[in-house]
Amino acid sequence: MKKYFVQNIRLILVALSSFLIGAVIVSKTGDKTINNEVITNAEKIFGINFSEAQQDSMIDLLNQRLESYQNIRKIDLANSVPPAIIFNPIPEGIKFSTKQLPVRFSDYSKTIMPKNMNDLAYYSIGQLGYLLRTRKISSVQLTKFFLDRLKKYGPELHCVITFTEDLAMKQAKKADEEIAAGKYKSPLMGIPFGVKDLLALKGYKTTWGAAPYKDQEINTTSTVIKRLEDAGAVLIAKLSMGELAMDDVWFGGLTRNPWDTTQGSSGSSAGSAAAVSAGLVPFAIGTETWGSIVSPSTRCGVSGLRPTYGRVSRYGAMSLSWSMDKIGPICRNVEDCAFVFKAIYGPDGLDQTLYNYPFNYTPKINLKGLRIGYLAGDFNHKYAFKTNDSLTIEEMKKLGAKLIPIKLPDLPVNDISFILDAEAGAAFDVITRNGKVDLLARQGKDNWPNIFRASRFIPAVEYVNANRVRYLLIQQMEKMFDDNKIDLYLAPSDEGDNSLVTNLTGHPLVVVPNGFLNGNHPTSITFVGRLFDEGKILEVAKAYQDATGYQLKHPPMFSAGF
Repeated sequence: MKKYFVQNIRLILVALSSFLIGAVIVSKTGDKTINNEVITNAEKIFGINFSEAQQDSMIDLLNQRLESYQNIRKIDLANSVPPAIIFNPIPEGIKFSTKQLPVRFSDYSKTIMPKNMNDLAYYSIGQLGYLLRTRKISSVQLTKFFLDRLKKYGPELHCVITFTEDLAMKQAKKADEEIAAGKYKSPLMGIPFGVKDLLALKGYKTTWGAAPYKDQEINTTSTVIKRLEDAGAVLIAKLSMGELAMDDVWFGGLTRNPWDTTQGSSGSSAGSAAAVSAGLVPFAIGTETWGSIVSPSTRCGVSGLRPTYGRVSRYGAMSLSWSMDKIGPICRNVEDCAFVFKAIYGPDGLDQTLYNYPFNYTPKINLKGLRIGYLAGDFNHKYAFKTNDSLTIEEMKKLGAKLIPIKLPDLPVNDISFILDAEAGAAFDVITRNGKVDLLARQGKDNWPNIFRASRFIPAVEYVNANRVRYLLIQQMEKMFDDNKIDLYLAPSDEGDNSLVTNLTGHPLVVVPNGFLNGNHPTSITFVGRLFDEGKILEVAKAYQDATGYQLKHPPMFSAGF
């Protein structure tokens, strides 16, 4: 394992090209070559100052580079082409266990078919899997049931972009045949699901939620979809996402929160969270770069797992930030997340950023004496969720856990958050330069079009130095775990710097509902673990869910049937 931190350096192309183009625009002479006036104007943007003699010395080199940038732009760099430099989230000297233990799940043998078929809408993966395995219901029946719910409620929530009905019925029929023949592939066999529409599926559109790509077809199937198919799951829909993975607005409108349809479902895994919350799919796949699993899971009152960076293949997925993008499940409950994660994690020979470490999970864990950290400063802030988060702390103590107050490393994480902007700017440089970015639904100063343009003015040197600070952050996070002798910690889901910190370091987390505000607005709590230790946070979060039961509450207006 490499002991050094190799940063993504897509730097000079991102930054200096913007420096040159932007500076040329403000040149009074209108000359399209680099001169002293152009350099002086650019210096103001970057906060640096060179003498006239120093400027003279660099003019020839800058003009040569400008020509190189123009030549590079002639190459067709599809969104699927990654940079040659790979981000490494592993701290210095760290070794991880390579022992794979048997993965165990809860006993679902007491599951029975409900008298009212509509109650199946909120059965868990474990419950549905038992009914399918014992042939109390067929996958074809179950698939038709969830397709009908999607067709009925999907338009109200604006959560479906593309139905995959023909494929789903073929997969369901195959699952039934194999179950009847005793070929039971996995606990997901025969269970319908949906995916965020940034995962490619051969033969179907992959829109990325954005008007410039609404008719796009990618001639491949993503690893995650392929692995779920291999596990016997049934894909019934590609679900809405905020355009190019921001928020909950896509070219078809605003994805709604099933608990309060006057609200958006938050994003960017908007449709995935909304559909699971409303009982339209048993589980869905989401992605996160900075909050896109945590935020919609919180808003919609569902459970979401954001795995460690480098755990789940991103082959066939839209790239936003090569060093921050992660794929994970959004489900009814924590153990459902474990079911899905077991099916999708691990190297695939296609995504070169993946690590091969075991996933160990058991549904029972003794919390007595377990040392769990909590971000004391964030829990003490005066914000809307404070009461529910404080009750979570008390509940964990009742369960026997020893709570240790901790704080995150003292580094300027918000000041290095432009790492995401730089990488996103490169990922969507083509539509920024050809003007198709103007087709996006949202054009405000905090939306992608403006961010992509502004990313052109991020200096390459500052991008590299920001990643050097990120390296320090990774080392200090490991030290925080070690110094406090904790295996995981609790964090308010929407408070403080935890979301940004852990997305920069690649640490895994699971978010679960922990109560409500004003009667029908869910809140959540986050369990953050050590790198590659998804099993521990899932086990602890399950113990919390079993004790509290918030995962069993569902939006009333979608609980009725047909």
